[in-house]
Amino acid sequence: MNTIIEQNFSVPYRYQVCFTENLFSIENHLFLEALEKGKKPKVFFVIDSGVSDSHPDLVTAIKNYSSNYSGNFIIAAEPLIVPGGEECKNDLSIYQKVVEATHLFGIDRHSYIAVIGGGAVLDMAGFAAAISHRGIRLIRIPTTVLSQNDSAVGVKNSINAFGKKNYLGTFTPPVAVLNDFNFLKTLDDRDWRAGVAEAIKVALIKDLSFFTWLEENAEAMARREIEPMKTQIIRSAQMHLDHIAGKDPFEFGSSRPLDFGHWAAHKLEHLSDFRIRHGEAVAIGIALDSAYSFLQGRISRSDLDRIFRLMHTLGFQLFAPELEGDNLVKGLKEFQEHLGGQLTIMLLEALGKGIEVHEMDESLIHQAVDKLSEFHHQQQSGI
Repeated sequence: MNTIIEQNFSVPYRYQVCFTENLFSIENHLFLEALEKGKKPKVFFVIDSGVSDSHPDLVTAIKNYSSNYSGNFIIAAEPLIVPGGEECKNDLSIYQKVVEATHLFGIDRHSYIAVIGGGAVLDMAGFAAAISHRGIRLIRIPTTVLSQNDSAVGVKNSINAFGKKNYLGTFTPPVAVLNDFNFLKTLDDRDWRAGVAEAIKVALIKDLSFFTWLEENAEAMARREIEPMKTQIIRSAQMHLDHIAGKDPFEFGSSRPLDFGHWAAHKLEHLSDFRIRHGEAVAIGIALDSAYSFLQGRISRSDLDRIFRLMHTLGFQLFAPELEGDNLVKGLKEFQEHLGGQLTIMLLEALGKGIEVHEMDESLIHQAVDKLSEFHHQQQSGI
């Protein structure tokens, strides 16, 4: 005889994504407002070395902020400076340092880990926070365009393992995301540009008007004008949040519309030994899947030209030698494994409208690569 007792419950999640400047100036209370009221918690800071190098006064500013608001929170220990980029997700000893700090400094479930950096550092520290004490509260302070308009606003945390991107990870929401636009001013041109790829992605699959806005403001963003970049970041972040609030925020199914262009991007990052940064790889992946959509007759040649032209105006390179050969196609199988089920790839049915497919033609993938190579050589030749 079988006895079955069924459990069914839901847990609401709520967190704010905030935009500001000079987060750690004494006059700015945004960081304080992210902390639980009526208590004096410990906060442990993890900082991307690229950010600390570009902002040498950051640690001092944090300490002065803490001293001024000593009744509100305590800095648990000296901030931990970690390498940025994929190195911090590939080297398992780095996330272990964050976990070790929770043990050494008594950082418990009522404490906070505040991580300041690009998307890779946010992923890594978020993973460490999620597995320590079964979940330490996380405050994300993203410092790149890509992390402010996409990765930091979501619920994913991860590190790489077994040569695969994001193999180990959790779905754990932060308690707050605090975006300081001032961090963007010290980005190099590559990181300034790279994050816009995620805005193009969400615009192409969800909102033609946003895609048109990106076209109209591409030259200004390429000139590093901050106001259109702020607008782009906030609008992209809102669209990503709207999607996350939908029917499958923890991705139990195989449908992941926001991974448009990402199956190729993830493989390309590894094939290039991460010479190609994530946003740059996403731009190439979007261009590839857009060309594939064109070859299938889903979008017109003029549509494809608009996509390529927008990316070129922003400064993206849409071809890399790693695209050639059979290694890229192997990324499809790896992506299916990552999905944990049926292969589901987002393509374009029209500008501003995505469509999911469950198989891809290898010969068309190679033809799409040829389209990218052709466009690349035309641009190199000034045609």
